[in-house]
Amino acid sequence: MIQSQGREPDREGPTVTVGVLSDTHGHLYPEVRQLLDGVDHIVHAGDVGSARVLAELQTMGPVTAVRGNSDLEAWALTLPARAELDLGGARILVSHVGSRPLPVAETAEQRSGGHVLTVVICGHTHLANIDRAAGVLYLNPGSAGPRRFGRPRTLARLTIAPALPGAPDGGACPRVTAEILAAEAD
Repeated sequence: MIQSQGREPDREGPTVTVGVLSDTHGHLYPEVRQLLDGVDHIVHAGDVGSARVLAELQTMGPVTAVRGNSDLEAWALTLPARAELDLGGARILVSHVGSRPLPVAETAEQRSGGHVLTVVICGHTHLANIDRAAGVLYLNPGSAGPRRFGRPRTLARLTIAPALPGAPDGGACPRVTAEILAAEAD
């Protein structure tokens, strides 16, 4: 683990574990596959690089993927530029190139068409990062593909746990934690 934010979720309630990766550029390394083993859902934030990578990911579980700036071949035209999904009560926005935090004039609620966002995921920079602003978790999993810019190969794991009764928000929002994982052979 390289970076973590948030507290460990309560293990008593059901949780949803999401493997998050980006910038595979046509490669799905064994170390990446191993770190995705057992997740409930996989999110790929663009620059997939090949239909083969998507097919391999789909053998591991449900996949939500978006098109990146390098995904230019015919197979990639079926991928959306942006996706929104609900997992474990968390509203998640995924795009390849993103801004974080959202501009002041554009709240997370407006960006998501009136639904409050919990997590914003983007890739593109190959630089893993976790940040929180205005109650939204911003996540860039880094690059799970070939090493570039002297940066390690990384991906992320989101854990979405049920809201706690009696929480300040009235127990309405799930508890979401994120961690960045190194995905390289020792």
